[in-house]
Amino acid sequence: MNRKIGGVLLVAGTTIGAGMLALPIVTGFAGFLPTCVLFIFYWLYMTFTAFLLLEVNLWMDEHANLMTMVKKTLGKKGQIISWIIYLFLLYTLTTAYMAGSGPIFLEIIESTLGWQLPLWMGPMPLLLIFGYFVYQGAHSVDYVNRFLMAGLAITYALILIFFTPSIDLHQLTRYEWRWIWGAISIVSTSFGFHIIIPTLTDYLHRDVKHLRQVLWIGSAIPLVVYILWEVIVLGIIPVEGVHSLEAGYTQGLDGATLLSLYLQQPKLAWLARFFSLFAIITSFLGVSLSLRDFLADGLRIPKTQQGRLILCLLTFIPPLLLTLSDPRAFLNGLEYAGAFGVVTLLGLFPVLMVWRGRYVQNRQGPFTTIGGKSALILAFVISLGVMGLEIADRLNLVTLLPTHLK
Repeated sequence: MNRKIGGVLLVAGTTIGAGMLALPIVTGFAGFLPTCVLFIFYWLYMTFTAFLLLEVNLWMDEHANLMTMVKKTLGKKGQIISWIIYLFLLYTLTTAYMAGSGPIFLEIIESTLGWQLPLWMGPMPLLLIFGYFVYQGAHSVDYVNRFLMAGLAITYALILIFFTPSIDLHQLTRYEWRWIWGAISIVSTSFGFHIIIPTLTDYLHRDVKHLRQVLWIGSAIPLVVYILWEVIVLGIIPVEGVHSLEAGYTQGLDGATLLSLYLQQPKLAWLARFFSLFAIITSFLGVSLSLRDFLADGLRIPKTQQGRLILCLLTFIPPLLLTLSDPRAFLNGLEYAGAFGVVTLLGLFPVLMVWRGRYVQNRQGPFTTIGGKSALILAFVISLGVMGLEIADRLNLVTLLPTHLK
């Protein structure tokens, strides 16, 4: 039972991250009801592909990681492509977290010390303070992350308690279904926990019954967390005006920062700031540590003192340059990561691996995901559709959000 509870928390903790801060900003134009429908759809889609990945993982020997699974089902070319996509995903997410932390740190420094620092200094506290833990390695990251996760849970609970009286229920009744398409790429980043499945399989001793329960329950917790977060932000922040959803989208701000700006209540503003920071820093630590280790493995760089310094420079300098060159790097990073990283690696690749494993290599294991070929084809079409929409939007071939926000 303890392992099952631990597995549920592992799935939920991996899923919930800084991406949730951006959710109200991109879903708010569609409204609360369309957002709930999109969340449930994405939860089912991403949970289905997670079960596909579990099926593949159970075909393999113990301790097989994602790259090993891709190589054995899709071959060397598939492994190279997945390596590139995974690298792209980690870099874009690191960029988003650096960019998201900047305005919050600058606001805290100005509020406490009265210093108005230039915008380019915004990401530096995150990089210099918490980049040190990444340099030190997994043990240091794990130690500090426990305190940050506790802070995230506490501030989230306090936000639900203290912000609820400010909700205008009338704002939750408005909707514009046509604008929901603009949110699909960022929403995809908020339901991905697939990379933890190989670890989870070993942790639960390949017990299929427990693994199924853990994936369903663990993935449902973030769904509830996100819907309650939408109630708070969409019920308080207006769509138009000063410190509105429109202003947040054009400036690349997150939902918690908007709450602090809109309410202009010092205590609640500080609560929102710290909630944002906890969410961003916990995600930053996990993703940047994964990126560092991924580069060490791929480039064969030893983790000596000099090697770790080189790895940190390779990990942080490209995202820092992107952050400083793009004022909307937080939202842009999440959009690119969702459409071209998460959907490809965690949506499309599990479908391809299961199709080839089942119907070409004739693999069989202790677990088979329901749905057969029809479900695989549907998931394949959805994955291509999400990527296609994002490409069409970038080329201005479709209008996914109000045109004045472009």
